[in-house]
Amino acid sequence: MTTKAYVVGVGMTKFEKPETRDWQYWDMAKEAGTAALADAGVPYARVEQAAVGYCFQASTAGQRAVYELGLSGIPVYNLNNNCATGSTALMTARQFVEGGIADCVLALGFEKMSRGALGGGSGAGDFKTSPVARHYGIMAAGHGFEASPPTAQIFGNAAREHMERYGTTEVQLAAVGAKNHQHSANNPNAQFQDVYTVDEILAAKTVHRPLTKLQCSPTSDGAAAALVVSERFVDEHGLRGRAVEIAAQAMTTDTEESFASGSCIDAVGRPMSRAAARQVYERSGLGIEDVDVIELHDCFSINELLTYEALGMCEEGASGKLVESGATTYGGRWVVNPSGGLISKGHPLGATGLAQTAELVWQLRGEAAARQVTGARVGLAHNIGLGGAAVVTLLRRP
Repeated sequence: MTTKAYVVGVGMTKFEKPETRDWQYWDMAKEAGTAALADAGVPYARVEQAAVGYCFQASTAGQRAVYELGLSGIPVYNLNNNCATGSTALMTARQFVEGGIADCVLALGFEKMSRGALGGGSGAGDFKTSPVARHYGIMAAGHGFEASPPTAQIFGNAAREHMERYGTTEVQLAAVGAKNHQHSANNPNAQFQDVYTVDEILAAKTVHRPLTKLQCSPTSDGAAAALVVSERFVDEHGLRGRAVEIAAQAMTTDTEESFASGSCIDAVGRPMSRAAARQVYERSGLGIEDVDVIELHDCFSINELLTYEALGMCEEGASGKLVESGATTYGGRWVVNPSGGLISKGHPLGATGLAQTAELVWQLRGEAAARQVTGARVGLAHNIGLGGAAVVTLLRRP
């Protein structure tokens, strides 16, 4: 017997370029956590458990962060699932609530990062012993190993494969970046709020062909949080007006399909994302046609295109034409990444999935100001991490 889980409060910091703001991870966590509690109107003393995600801080950093909110002695779970860490914290909180273990759980994610390109994954170290060694082995076998940053390289090679296989163009890839930079102009929490044309994105510095700098997510500092509660808690505290239901959620990890083809498209997660989306649609009774607004993991422009296909927004190989048609921005069929996405909003690994949640909650409540998607009732979040994990979450305004 399970109970429904609802998000009743969200908060996040502005995402910042590393080493530009004088703060520590516990400062940013306190800011985001305090905001989420205030949004719900719930004191920290009512929180029964905390699920805390991060990739680059030391063990028990979750406690160091949560202690800034209060010293109540609650269990604190420290989580690391690479770039899917934030949504893993949300999923952990949801499972505690749905399973009847707790009525009020804080999901918190943060990251204090270093400047420069991300390596092969948090704690990657020597690629021979890295958790992502198999993924990069697929890439090296098909494409060799170049001097460019490893994550940009494996996704850039996925882009090359997509172009060769389906005729996707560099202009279509750049259109993803142009759309998301345009969206971020209305997001005060975004790391970047500059608008660029497709031509300017194409002319930017190449990171790994065909990906230019303005099609790649930056390293970032920041935090985000969500308060997840049971239906009983919602009713007892008069929170129906704040509550957004987690209608369904699924996490998948790599299967043989990720590696059997030798394709970087599969190694970076399209099969995982497709499987997670199918599970969510089946569990919720909703489909992509019911979704109004989407926050997805555009760590690189190609991954937004791959995710369109994985979520069932278009046929395999047709994602370049989909973004070019305007179907994924205001006035189109869906609004994808109204926050600016990872490319422009920023990507502090532990916070990303929860920042997606915050944006969707604001959208579904009608609180997204200049970014508001008119009439949004159903939102979908998609968050992946190499190594690998894909989390898809369907949120619904009751």
